[in-house]
Amino acid sequence: MLWKVSKMLFSGFLALSSISITTLYLYQNRLVYPSWAQGARNHVDTPDSRGIPYERLTLITQDQIRLEAWDIRNENSTSTLLILCPNAGNIGYFIPIIDIFYRQFGMSVFIYSYRGYGNSEGSPGEQGLKLDADCVMSHLSTDPFHAKRKLVLYGRSLGGANALYIASKFRNLCDGVILENTFLSIRKVIPYIFPLLKRFTVLCHEIWNSESLMGSCSPETPFLFLSGLKDEIVPPFHMRKLYETCPSANKKIFEFPLGSHNDTIIQDGYWDIVREFLVEKGFI
Repeated sequence: MLWKVSKMLFSGFLALSSISITTLYLYQNRLVYPSWAQGARNHVDTPDSRGIPYERLTLITQDQIRLEAWDIRNENSTSTLLILCPNAGNIGYFIPIIDIFYRQFGMSVFIYSYRGYGNSEGSPGEQGLKLDADCVMSHLSTDPFHAKRKLVLYGRSLGGANALYIASKFRNLCDGVILENTFLSIRKVIPYIFPLLKRFTVLCHEIWNSESLMGSCSPETPFLFLSGLKDEIVPPFHMRKLYETCPSANKKIFEFPLGSHNDTIIQDGYWDIVREFLVEKGFI
């Protein structure tokens, strides 16, 4: 009798696991790209909320998706900072960060909404986001204002993966890269967040293999790595491994003992380190 009960429970567990894995596979885009969370698609704050002058642009990708972008120009700048956002929220969340780079550091800033985020059309996915990045780089490299300036990439989490895609594909257009709490690949993050799914990572079709792309980046491009050692989403050793495999002869890593995935940016010394990097490399 006990054996029959155990068999039934085990069979039920397998069925439930199968359903969970199938659900995870079919709906992983909604998990990886939660653009829907907290009403982030319903309202997007704009830079004028802080008195920052900007131009709202609509960029059209190769597959005809319309993207919202903000062009914040500082006529006295020598560099443009391209912000690559993480996987949650919208570009309005970055207005305080834009303020720092624009007002305090004197840079021009360009930021855009990935497809399926904020006011941009479409649905997010790895291949689509890469087409978005291609579109943005085409714009920046041909725009008379930005083409005359050095280009610095600033990516957090998923934005870091996007930054590495850009830095590896458009290595001659990128003059500097700042990465914060970025992963080796999404497949390698899964066991850290969902230990029970470590045997099913092959089912993850949203890969973002940053570890592989890092090797294709230019050895002449300066890199700054900012890592929170209490990151509960991306294992901190991912950032250390990216730093170690980075081919640049001009790279630095700073680790923040109390920094978690989303609050590394407010840790003591964070912005002093960023400013020092930008000054040292001649970006400001």
